[in-house]
Amino acid sequence: MTLDKKQISQILSKFNAENSNNNIAHYHISDVRVNDNNIVLDILTKNPTLQFKQKVQSKIADAILEKYPDFNSDVNLEINFLLEDKTVKPQKNSLSNVKNMIAIASGKGGVGKSTVSSNLAVALKNKGYSVGLIDADIYGPSIPLMFDAQSARPKQINKGNQKFMVPIESYGIKIMSIGFFSDSSEAVVWRGPMATKALTTIINQTDWGELDYLLIDLPPGTSDIHLSLVQTIPLTGAIVITTPQPVSLLDASKAISMFKLKEINVPVLGLIENMSWYETDGVKHYIFGRDGGKNLADSKDIPLLAEIPLNQSIREACDIGRPAALQESDLAVLFLELAELIKRRIDLRNNDLPKTKKVEITHNRGCN
Repeated sequence: MTLDKKQISQILSKFNAENSNNNIAHYHISDVRVNDNNIVLDILTKNPTLQFKQKVQSKIADAILEKYPDFNSDVNLEINFLLEDKTVKPQKNSLSNVKNMIAIASGKGGVGKSTVSSNLAVALKNKGYSVGLIDADIYGPSIPLMFDAQSARPKQINKGNQKFMVPIESYGIKIMSIGFFSDSSEAVVWRGPMATKALTTIINQTDWGELDYLLIDLPPGTSDIHLSLVQTIPLTGAIVITTPQPVSLLDASKAISMFKLKEINVPVLGLIENMSWYETDGVKHYIFGRDGGKNLADSKDIPLLAEIPLNQSIREACDIGRPAALQESDLAVLFLELAELIKRRIDLRNNDLPKTKKVEITHNRGCN
């Protein structure tokens, strides 16, 4: 069985009442987060000794199991003990100075989503904006390669009573990826909760500083990673990448529908069609079909932001760790124009719509 936030909160409320007069009452549970079999609690306390922490953790785990003895034994109970000091101002969230957070998604793998993300990040930077890029493809990180940063390792800094990672900076872009913490030649074999925990750690424990745009390069499909993202941060909007071929359009349609679900409600800023054509001797060859992106965008009532050609130099540039948007070429102009269009779409979204809220999804309601 699984539990949701409401059930856990009810257990903790009763637990607090029953223990209000004993020696573990010197604490306050300030936040509860539940994701699959992961339960994360933030506890403010004046007595954060190791003995105290172990006692509280044990008693809370016992209280949950007493109420729900059939609860999955694989549950991961994580408690963050924070020192309670009313004289200290609360620390800002690591994302508090990030103006816009944009998810870049695709239904299908192999459509060039990371390539587009990398070049868009560079183009926005070239237009004078401060930009960050999160490689959220936990199982197949590619951003370190595309930014010639495979050997980089983030450092840690202390801010107040918290530790943060310093993002790797390449070509003026602040980037973070699970690829910085794993061997690129080995597979990442993690269950869903481990992958989502890795993503939330990268998001929340990185010192992003002030950013105009934070792009999140998502894995293909609609998975735990996507749900965890919309539960962790209030996205400004989403961009979906596709190729013109029907099998890609079908999956892109699902990705668009996911963001438009009532439970999620993230504005879709537009669709980008990649590998639209291949040009030789001035003639365009529509290898993967024609007008697929346009037709999908029309059917979903979203704009088609760009049609990017199948171009060898785009692929080669990313493979050597120097995105094509850094070059002085027609391709760089294409990505600059795309960046300007997306910037205008974001401005319109921010003027016309309220800020997106973090999503609260329980297993009772579901989101399939």
